[in-house]
Amino acid sequence: MRSNSPLLALTSSALLLPAYQPPVQADAPPTEGELGLRYSKYSEDDLHEGRLMRGDHERYEIDITQAHLLAPVGENFSFALDVQKEHMSGASPWFVGVRGNGDIQVYMSGASISDTRTDISVTTRYYFPRGNVGLNYANSSENDYKSDALTVDAAWNSSDGQRSFRGAISGSDDHLKPTEGRTPIQVERETRDMRSVFLGASQIISKQAIIQFGLSYTVLNGYLTDPYKRNDLRPDERKQWAASIAYRQFLPHPGAALHLDYRFYDDDWGINSHTLEASWHQRIHPSLRLVPYARYYSQSEADFFTQGYRQSKRYYADDYRLSSFGALTLGARMVVSLKDWDFTVVGERYRSDNSWSLYSGDESPALVDFWRFSVGFNYSFN
Repeated sequence: MRSNSPLLALTSSALLLPAYQPPVQADAPPTEGELGLRYSKYSEDDLHEGRLMRGDHERYEIDITQAHLLAPVGENFSFALDVQKEHMSGASPWFVGVRGNGDIQVYMSGASISDTRTDISVTTRYYFPRGNVGLNYANSSENDYKSDALTVDAAWNSSDGQRSFRGAISGSDDHLKPTEGRTPIQVERETRDMRSVFLGASQIISKQAIIQFGLSYTVLNGYLTDPYKRNDLRPDERKQWAASIAYRQFLPHPGAALHLDYRFYDDDWGINSHTLEASWHQRIHPSLRLVPYARYYSQSEADFFTQGYRQSKRYYADDYRLSSFGALTLGARMVVSLKDWDFTVVGERYRSDNSWSLYSGDESPALVDFWRFSVGFNYSFN
């Protein structure tokens, strides 16, 4: 199920093309158009031979191509179109087993997974003197999964321009039709839906600093089990809460900006997580910016996470994404600006380990490490 894809779960969409997101502040309508194109390569490390029970040790590779178009429409409207194409191949963990000597190892699906996913997102936005309202429709389609999503958001400024508020309501309806490959499946067709609400605010605290807050609540209903994993039976509802805070500080002397972000997540499956990210935006030359960044992530395991056996639990899963683990991402982004063109190169390394978590829990042998690289450009036009 692509909603659980490692790319979506483990990478930061902010480092890819600016696909639909409600604006942080109630900005004026764009005065010129923008066209962007980006290619990204996501590559997971091979599974360590000592953790492999059977199957192929080569894991996912994903090629992502993204195109973005933003254009003003009249004086008070804008239109945005985002298209993303992903091709995924490789093997994924099917289940975790226990050998006679007690070693916990992974049974892989075999390098037979090959799928293509297409995402199309359309956004129209109306701007008024102190804010804007946006409407977004998104469609995601692949061989075994289809999703339609709708989002309405609004943002507005205070009369003195020191504060900005925003909110969003979104929902999606998803349809699953799993395809059987080398690993058997036990479901033919299923559905699920998502409903979410978000509230946020930002406050200018000085000429060179701003702070932002956000709260979100999401409910998932329907078939939430992963049909491609043998030992997987999950509740048919999941309630998620998240709170975030972001701080931005401009530093005139080095000509740089410091970005600090923290996010706390909690759900009724028993998972808590913390995400802390720091990035340094340095202008080296009028046409060159360098942005190194680091991100730390830690989560607890789900109440029904188990390995090698199902016990007597009503629900069970040995999916490593539901285990307790910590992760560290180190990366850098370079942006070269030449008149109406911006060229961007991004590279990052992600490592995960059970011992890096702030929480105790069983170590999953299927934890993933990966590289991601991205190149692209944005072109502004009248």
